[in-house]
Amino acid sequence: MYEIIANPEDYQIDDLIKGTGHAQIDFSLQERKKWANEIDGFTGKLVRFTEKAQELAKVLRGADAITTTPASLKTLKIQLFTINDALNTALEISKKLEADIIPK
Repeated sequence: MYEIIANPEDYQIDDLIKGTGHAQIDFSLQERKKWANEIDGFTGKLVRFTEKAQELAKVLRGADAITTTPASLKTLKIQLFTINDALNTALEISKKLEADIIPK
């Protein structure tokens, strides 16, 4: 048996949660399966992202010449930093959630 102890304040979403109450409820099997399918969808997106990232790295490592403009190169760098930040945020959130679902 597990318990989800995620505190909305820890995720900066407490204003969205106010008024929902703090009484224990059962997380139904049907609802859990629905959420598990959502998480499976995340996995598929991560696999596709991995494939795209590997292809981009392959192009950048390749011997073929690549031309660009300073603006295009800066845009590429900014987008890669944005992706990196998003991945780091996702990993931090998943680590928190993992700690917030505890054996009971």
